[in-house]
Amino acid sequence: MTLPDTPSSPAGADRTFQVDLRGLVDLLSHHLYSSPRVYLRELLQNAVDALTARQSLAPAGPADAFGIRLFADGSVVRVEDDGVGLTEADVHTFLATIGRSSKRAMGVPPAEPIRGWGRIAEQRADFIGQFGIGLLSCFLVADEIHVVSRSARTPDAPAVEWRGRGDGSYTVRTLPASARPRPGTTVTLTPRADAGEWTRPAQVHALARHFGSLLRHPVTFDDGTAGPGGQGAPVNPDPAPWARTHPTPGARSRALAAYGEQVFGFTPLDTIELDLPAVGLKGIACVLPDAVPAGRRHGHRVHVKGMLLSEQAEEILPDWAFFVRCVVDAESLRPTASRESLYEDDTLAAVRDALAERLRAWIARAAASDPELLGRFLQVHHLAVKSLAVHDDEIMRMLLPWLPFETTDGHATLDEFARTHRTVLVTSSVEEFRQVAAIASAAGLGVVNGGYTYDRELVHRLPEIRPEVSVADLDPGTLTAHLDPVDRETELAAAAYLAQARDALAVFDCDVALRTFQPASAPALLLDSREARHERTRSQLAREQQGGVWGDILGALRQEAPRAQLILNQLNPLVRTAVTIGEPELARTSAEALYGQAAMLSRRPLRPAESSLINRSFLDLLAHALRKDS
Repeated sequence: MTLPDTPSSPAGADRTFQVDLRGLVDLLSHHLYSSPRVYLRELLQNAVDALTARQSLAPAGPADAFGIRLFADGSVVRVEDDGVGLTEADVHTFLATIGRSSKRAMGVPPAEPIRGWGRIAEQRADFIGQFGIGLLSCFLVADEIHVVSRSARTPDAPAVEWRGRGDGSYTVRTLPASARPRPGTTVTLTPRADAGEWTRPAQVHALARHFGSLLRHPVTFDDGTAGPGGQGAPVNPDPAPWARTHPTPGARSRALAAYGEQVFGFTPLDTIELDLPAVGLKGIACVLPDAVPAGRRHGHRVHVKGMLLSEQAEEILPDWAFFVRCVVDAESLRPTASRESLYEDDTLAAVRDALAERLRAWIARAAASDPELLGRFLQVHHLAVKSLAVHDDEIMRMLLPWLPFETTDGHATLDEFARTHRTVLVTSSVEEFRQVAAIASAAGLGVVNGGYTYDRELVHRLPEIRPEVSVADLDPGTLTAHLDPVDRETELAAAAYLAQARDALAVFDCDVALRTFQPASAPALLLDSREARHERTRSQLAREQQGGVWGDILGALRQEAPRAQLILNQLNPLVRTAVTIGEPELARTSAEALYGQAAMLSRRPLRPAESSLINRSFLDLLAHALRKDS
């Protein structure tokens, strides 16, 4: 079937895709590029690739023999380079064919396409561009692209003019050599009215500095005020700080720290120099001066051959390295099609592993030679180091004694804690630690809060580096065994009260016992782990949902579930008075009030029934006190 306006063709004949250029530009602007501002990066990138190709023609020349000149006065944006230039054949082949690259044209497989001005991609490692679509980004801010180019490959080559329009049409014509006396390329854009935000002179200058501050070729900017023959202001006057020569190591360290502060806006706790010659990567990692939430990953500033690729490249470091922010410049990392992130391949994986090793080495050096720096680092970033130590035996053995933990002796390192406690007990949750901390401390037990991320696992590895220390999980029985029993006469006198208290608290599966322990100001201790509460809740729900024989079986199993324990302190004056209460209702109310206070002191979430009990017992005690006074 032939469409009305389409010429008929033989059945099975090949046809060529028709490209709607406006639709393609819209696709790029909404789904490939993050912002129209990338047009300037693409133009700079094309110019750098052209200069690289020009140098390959005369490799003995200095790196700064050729340069890039930017001009923006509000009416036009112009980018001029002294690069390899284009012949008329190159213009038809590469500027007029979307996605065409010289590498594909030369018969190289298209797995890694290369883009550039003319035939400049003979060696992929020398060039930034890859995909053959960068020039289209200019249509994000202009309806017409004007290119004038002269090839450096052909002596006495004429100048060639190419005009491409947003509707997909273009024209090519040959100009006399005088139209461009020297080889190179000039791209001129006439901005649309709605693109002023990105094409004003100040913005063009700012974008040039943003993307090109580390470029190896000289880049200048002119806003029209320099006058005829003016050189314009330098965009990248200084090389990267790691590429400069410094008089002393201290001066180098200070220069790197100052650059990190300039880029990231904070004064680094320390600066780690990064150098991976195998992939041509250099840069710095700035240690953050403040803690960051666990798992939060900062973006890193990545340049490829001097051109800024991304300010949010999370993938260049492993997840645990969230205590640094990096700025690096690499030769061999591969950008994605948008050139705003890195392609995940074996090279990137190897770079990530190598940079992780550099961070480990920095931690090791600090541990060995700078304990003050190590202390400040661990005080701020102990969570990051703990996450690393869990998976890295070397770091674990090196730093575990110095890592801070919450203990019954306050916040202390495991090394300090192990000096006074040869047996270290560790809780499984924060709430369990809070329940027992004061009592355990008074009893002389050494307990570490294992409820925080990584802490319990790391504490259990302490014997690997301190064989004289034993570590065990804390259970209610361990603590109860360290509480002193009351004498038989006192227990018998309190038996009636304890029975009424057990009956009142049966709804919470809570047993009640009388002991003596310090501090005497604590009237009661509630021992009830999260696991025990979960098991009791599960058994209760199962019992309610089953009946008959199954209900009886589940009921028997429920009786074996771990119960909570309310330990009353005979040393506390309030408890000594409570156990003598002879009025049954008042005894029950006082037991409920003691349970409620102990539950609140544990700082765990209260169940609705417990909140109701606390309110009810308070009001009942208040009513009793008012009746007694009246």
